[in-house]
Amino acid sequence: MLSAKLFNITTIFYMASTLAFFIYLAGRNQKVGLSGSVLAWIGFAIHTVATGLRWKESYDIGLGHAPLSNLYESVVFFAWSIVLIFGIIDAKYKYRVIGVFVMPFALLGMTWAQLYLPADINPLMPALQSNWLTYHVITCFLGYAAFAVACGVSIMYLIKVQSEEKATDAAGGILSLFPPTKVLDDLNYKAIMVGFPLLTLGIITGAAWANYAWGTYWSWDPKETWSLIVWFVYAAFLHARFTKGWVGRRAAWLSIIGFAATIFCYLGVNLLLSGLHSYGGL
Repeated sequence: MLSAKLFNITTIFYMASTLAFFIYLAGRNQKVGLSGSVLAWIGFAIHTVATGLRWKESYDIGLGHAPLSNLYESVVFFAWSIVLIFGIIDAKYKYRVIGVFVMPFALLGMTWAQLYLPADINPLMPALQSNWLTYHVITCFLGYAAFAVACGVSIMYLIKVQSEEKATDAAGGILSLFPPTKVLDDLNYKAIMVGFPLLTLGIITGAAWANYAWGTYWSWDPKETWSLIVWFVYAAFLHARFTKGWVGRRAAWLSIIGFAATIFCYLGVNLLLSGLHSYGGL
């Protein structure tokens, strides 16, 4: 399939972009940093075309559904969402060093999908034959992608603040490319402010979908339970920030913990636990 070839090309561009960002971090060459952004955008454009083609290919073989129905397609869409949100931040703030901590998420996802996950287009099982599938997956994964960016920014914050506190040479060298800690903290907050309502919509559309498919809005399935846990972690982040003034290191750690819970909700539950969402596994 042509879409599979384009996804492979996308992975190569994301690899090149990630490499360029690491070289930029090491050498502080602005042209190399710009090339990392350009490569990411080219890869994103190819990624978008490939996704559209896969959708068309499903119609060509008589199945006709959005490419969001199995683990391979969801990982590919997750990577697309991460690059989209990173690209928006990159275009607005021009802190290209953020790519060092965000693009690897997209690259790892695409590499895993292309090398290890079955890419066949299969008929939808009855539970997936609903437009709620598209609404639910898109909102959830855009939210997950925002959390991935927040996690990358939080790691940057912890590295920079630790260096500044110890007054190491790195603070004036490689880390001089990092945005100020206040900017990093603000980006973490803004990314979560984007991701949280998207996750909320994802849970709501998932409940509507569950009622359509199984006749109940909530059944305490492992996936549903972990989605609620993730929601509470980020709700706690926002509550602590608004009412307790949590910023800086505590906010960064909570963001990282939240993303770890997100990844377990997405992959750990699908691959390790059984339930109504078992179709999302391998």
